[in-house]
Amino acid sequence: MSRRAVSAVVPVLCLSLLTASAWAQTEPPQPATEPVAGTAAAPGAPPEQILVVGQKPGPGLWKVSKDDHVMWVFGIYGPLPKNMEWRSQQVEKIIAQSQELITAPSANLGMGWFRSLTVLPFMIGMEDNPDGKVLGDLVPPETHQRWLALRKKYLKDDDDFERKRPLFAAGELSEKAMSAAGLSKQMDLTKKVVQIAEQNKVKVTWATVKMELDSPVKAIREFKKTPLEDVACFTKTVDRFETDLDALRARANAWSKGDIDAIRGLDFSEQEAACLNAVQNSKVMQERGLGDIDGKMRATWIGAAEKALGTNKSTFAVLPLRFILGKHSYLAELQAKGYVLEQPE
Repeated sequence: MSRRAVSAVVPVLCLSLLTASAWAQTEPPQPATEPVAGTAAAPGAPPEQILVVGQKPGPGLWKVSKDDHVMWVFGIYGPLPKNMEWRSQQVEKIIAQSQELITAPSANLGMGWFRSLTVLPFMIGMEDNPDGKVLGDLVPPETHQRWLALRKKYLKDDDDFERKRPLFAAGELSEKAMSAAGLSKQMDLTKKVVQIAEQNKVKVTWATVKMELDSPVKAIREFKKTPLEDVACFTKTVDRFETDLDALRARANAWSKGDIDAIRGLDFSEQEAACLNAVQNSKVMQERGLGDIDGKMRATWIGAAEKALGTNKSTFAVLPLRFILGKHSYLAELQAKGYVLEQPE
């Protein structure tokens, strides 16, 4: 089981299927030029591709401190250009001088590999809507018409997609639209910084929420029969890929070049939050005490950060940019508790 994502084996945590499989790189990158932020493609034209040549450092580091103890925070972002190579000598140097690395927040289902395999046969059909319903029965007619246009543009124009739950249909659209725009969610920067830490014998703390599921097969059977509140996830995904591809490309380029001003000037999509809510607020999750994944990940990461700041002279931490600059900033919470926060230049 991956430490970096909610388990993709058990469908009650199907958000991971949306974020892991749905954003996989499926096409080789094609040469082109970097788009200018805010520049839209001509109507009906294919999305502009992105070419980032050579190694890119990403943004500078946020500094959280108290007395003479400091934590450097590296803001990660996705999707990024498919063919981008990341390397930051500043990051490598600071990790080597630190006593601890705290990873990005994640959630993990505590289930052994063999037990995981036993549930696989029961997962057949989990992507389909209960009671034989189709997307047109579940989403507003206007949203469905917009979806059909995007399905024709990015997916095989196949009616089989209409049987999928809105959450999974949104995942299929995300995968193909991002790939067509030259973007990928597959660049695992946490893995790279962990490798740097291990090479320098720096302690690694995984900010991971560990969840237990007593009866996976029962949960899967219930999931297959239970509707999800996932229309908002579907609608926001349609909105995003109708209008937000330029912003996605602009953010990816801004991150790769370390242009914090450009990143701050762009709103973060609420799509991922809506899709997470469809899972964590579901009946299957709530009845098993597995709801509020977001809140639990936040508490775990902030707890690890405060402990490290009280112990280490220097700590290096990884955090998605939406938890640094977004509406629910982890660093703003630390600042409210009395820690000093300094922005990168």
